[in-house]
Amino acid sequence: MKPISFSDAIDSALGQAMAADPRVILLGEDVQGLHGGLFMRFGRERVRNTPISEAAFLGAAVAASMAGLRPVAEIMLVDFIAVAIDALLNHAAKLDTFSGGRWQAPLVVRTSCGGGYGDGGQHEQSLWGWLAHIPGLSVVVPSNPAEAGGLLLSALALGSPVVFMEHKLISPLWLDFLGSGGRDTVSFDIPAQGAWGVAPAHWEPLPLGKASICRAGSDVTIVTLGVGVHRALQAAALLEGQGISAGVVDLRTVSPLDKLTVCGEVGRTRRLLVVDEDYESFGLSGELAAVALEAGLTFQYARVCTQSTIPYARHLEDETLPNVKRIVKAVEQLVEKR
Repeated sequence: MKPISFSDAIDSALGQAMAADPRVILLGEDVQGLHGGLFMRFGRERVRNTPISEAAFLGAAVAASMAGLRPVAEIMLVDFIAVAIDALLNHAAKLDTFSGGRWQAPLVVRTSCGGGYGDGGQHEQSLWGWLAHIPGLSVVVPSNPAEAGGLLLSALALGSPVVFMEHKLISPLWLDFLGSGGRDTVSFDIPAQGAWGVAPAHWEPLPLGKASICRAGSDVTIVTLGVGVHRALQAAALLEGQGISAGVVDLRTVSPLDKLTVCGEVGRTRRLLVVDEDYESFGLSGELAAVALEAGLTFQYARVCTQSTIPYARHLEDETLPNVKRIVKAVEQLVEKR
């Protein structure tokens, strides 16, 4: 086991997959420079720079997957997936159903997501709830290096389209590439336990749709994902000083969703707080409440989400996105409703 960054863990697992399966290719804007190790190892035929046209190269990736390849199409910011959504929404995600199982589109869309570094509402969205709303599309949001590599291997082996989302505050590659320049005097709230971890000598797949219980708790269950896991763990440590026992569940995947683990934990604590950096309305936070209600649970509920367009001004951005202060306050209010 050796120390490794979140970004390098994903590249390491991708390199292992590319070495084992010649069908796996990487394509996207500037991928030969951003992933120089993979480029040097596998060459320009399998690590392919593309024009700045997400619609073109994501469409090409869907066609390549239908023809037998296992493409990883890299879209730098998930916000930009909007210009290429037709390839996912109307083609890749529906292909298996429409063809009666005769055709599949086994591709991975690798992309960065999330805010907290001052880039405004067109570059800092999460959008995993929006994407997971599409039947046939899996959405993966890892929170640490040790799990990111294993989840990527499972995404590559799935046989259907997956969006693999990397939060920029725990991804040194994306934060350095996208968050640098003009921000040298700005400090980011980066959780070190998410950005760095250990890598195994050989990556093993982690199952999609299986959440992780990061911290046990008896008073409230906090369900979250990505960088929210580290915010929730920080909040839980502060709440412990007040005599409040908060458990933390890392979903790891939005679709498929681990309903069993969520309902099991909420059934014990009878309180559910969802911490979701995606938009509050019509998203993951409401879906989790519905899942618990449909399971017949009686519980108290609250959510800490992004409620509006993310402002560019840093002080307004900090108030808009979920943070430790908002999580602690929400838990305190839940516990008061005894």
